[in-house]
Amino acid sequence: MPTVTANGLELYYEVRGAPSGVPLLLIHGHGAQVVSWHEALIDAFVERGFRPIVFDNRDAGLSTHLDQLPEPDAFAIAFGDLTTRPYAMEDMADDAASLLGALGIEAAHVFGVSMGGMIAQAFAIRHPGATRSLTSVMSSPDPVHVGLPTPEELEHMLEPGATTRQGVIDQAIASWRRTGSPSLGIDEAWVVRTTGLAFDRSFDPGGVLRQFAALVGSPDRRPGLGGVRVPTLVVHGTIDPIVTPEGGEATAAAVPGARLLMIDDMGHDLPLVVWPRVLDAVCAVTGVGAASGARP
Repeated sequence: MPTVTANGLELYYEVRGAPSGVPLLLIHGHGAQVVSWHEALIDAFVERGFRPIVFDNRDAGLSTHLDQLPEPDAFAIAFGDLTTRPYAMEDMADDAASLLGALGIEAAHVFGVSMGGMIAQAFAIRHPGATRSLTSVMSSPDPVHVGLPTPEELEHMLEPGATTRQGVIDQAIASWRRTGSPSLGIDEAWVVRTTGLAFDRSFDPGGVLRQFAALVGSPDRRPGLGGVRVPTLVVHGTIDPIVTPEGGEATAAAVPGARLLMIDDMGHDLPLVVWPRVLDAVCAVTGVGAASGARP
């Protein structure tokens, strides 16, 4: 099992592609694991000339779970009482930067989705020398105040989580149908398979709660994003009900010169049909692969 000690934790990671590829750090979202990345998307990045690095965030998958921490009060944290906040997005960004260092990689292009986009934003702010470009997908610089979930989705988010394998799968399918991109296509077989794999690798509702508490308890990143000077791409769906489009718009507005790619009919997912547009945009902003014909 490939793990490294990073920022005082053990992080599970995988590196894909040829050693000659350009490092691309992929940071996933709330509760997600390495298996939550679509293998074909990783392969597509490899084909474009990247060398993707994927990993389990703290409190997810096969990385360190901080079970010794007290249970956080996420509602109190969201309203400013940080007494029980376990950690912040900044700590998770430091994990990612430490992972790169442990792998001997000085700098990488950074691509984050959802909560991973928040971590990627904090990474670019805190570790500018390790950031070659920033891509923030379906994310927000301050999710408590901008890009909030729709009222309907917030009600679903407050429902109790399932505790059995089949229950978790059923809940995931229901969530994708509500929050994904039905007119663009939802691969339900893939959702079932990867949700089952993730459950088998690690089922830890406490870790998911700690990540959520960190998400809602982290400071507004817009002031820090104003100092980001690397090429930046922001991708967001026009019908995203979890991080509504204002989150992407605010992120792009905060970073000087950022490119904003809004995708019609896309929810809180990356359906296969939009991959070419996203890949072309990433290649254009990074200068890597087919969109530019060059590799930095």
